[in-house]
Amino acid sequence: MARVSPLSNLLNLDLSDSKKIIAEYIWIGGSGMDIRSKGRTLPGPVSDPSKLPKWNYDGSSTNQAAGDDSEVILYPQAIFKDPFGKGNNILVMCDAYTPKGNPIPTNNRNKAVKIFDHPNVKAEEPWCY
Repeated sequence: MARVSPLSNLLNLDLSDSKKIIAEYIWIGGSGMDIRSKGRTLPGPVSDPSKLPKWNYDGSSTNQAAGDDSEVILYPQAIFKDPFGKGNNILVMCDAYTPKGNPIPTNNRNKAVKIFDHPNVKAEEPWCY
């Protein structure tokens, strides 16, 4: 008789009846070379990142904030269908900010947006993606 592991049971769950989704929030970690994430359950599908709630984490555990003021806020920026999970689960690419709304040092996307949104640059057509 073949033995089925608990992980196999989870990977093969039938989620077709569930309206709820798992949104995996993803951001760049404290080294700038690592990726962090955490998941939350939402009541239903979401296709617009502005409709997702901001979320927070303890930046002192990722070397992104001092221990005395360690809250970091995640701002959802883009949504992609989760290729690893079943159902309508999503991956949420996020920017990280201080509670006062300032980008943390590893938030390079914020710097890129300023460059690419500049009127002299915005009018250009990119030749590669």
